[in-house]
Amino acid sequence: MEHTEKNKFGLVGKNISYSFSKGYFAQKFKDLNLDGNTYENFDLPKINDFRQLISQNKNLKGLNVTIPYKEVVIPYLDELNAKAKKIGAVNTIKFTEKGLKGYNTDIYGFKKSIRPFLKKYHEKALILGTGGASKAVAFVFDELGIDFKYVSRNPEKNQFGYTDLNRAILSDYTVLVNCTPRGTFPNIMDKPDIPYQLITDRHLLFDLIYNPAKTAFLEEGEIQGASICNGLKMLELQAEKAWEIWNPQ
Repeated sequence: MEHTEKNKFGLVGKNISYSFSKGYFAQKFKDLNLDGNTYENFDLPKINDFRQLISQNKNLKGLNVTIPYKEVVIPYLDELNAKAKKIGAVNTIKFTEKGLKGYNTDIYGFKKSIRPFLKKYHEKALILGTGGASKAVAFVFDELGIDFKYVSRNPEKNQFGYTDLNRAILSDYTVLVNCTPRGTFPNIMDKPDIPYQLITDRHLLFDLIYNPAKTAFLEEGEIQGASICNGLKMLELQAEKAWEIWNPQ
């Protein structure tokens, strides 16, 4: 495959210098001998800057989207694939002849990475946070037949607030997924405000954060005997799926 001009890919987000994606794709291009390909971080102060980014980078073939733009980027796209439309969140954009098409590869990444940890008694889950990533998690739980509730600082109807979490709820909901940014480097002491003393060895704590590898949230769970998993595998899987979307065989 010859590249007469550079194929440019990138990540759209805010305060994303920490991001895994740039290094991951740089290594991928090296492994595949794709010298003409580059991957850049596009740190946007606000989503309104998205149009300017597109007009200034003519060689763009694909973008990943991260916090806090997975939902608000949608009005800037020409089309959504069925799953992204159902979820209402996009983390992958493909540049097509018809314009920009949005996909969600978080679903694939999360489903494949949490599945090996799930036991028969993991029938109910708490999703901590209500942002774009949480919607992919909810979609997967629907597919897996796991009941779930959102936990929010500003709970709406049918959601829990953090202060609602008590022994009865936590003995019932044995899967906890952190979809908030709390605990991300450099704020590594930070963690969701839940009663960790009520966590047991029947619980599974999954954190979408991958830096640090073991967040304070996961550490507290491990102390209580819970199974734990961070977001690195999910990230690698969703990145691979994004690459397939950009470069269909």
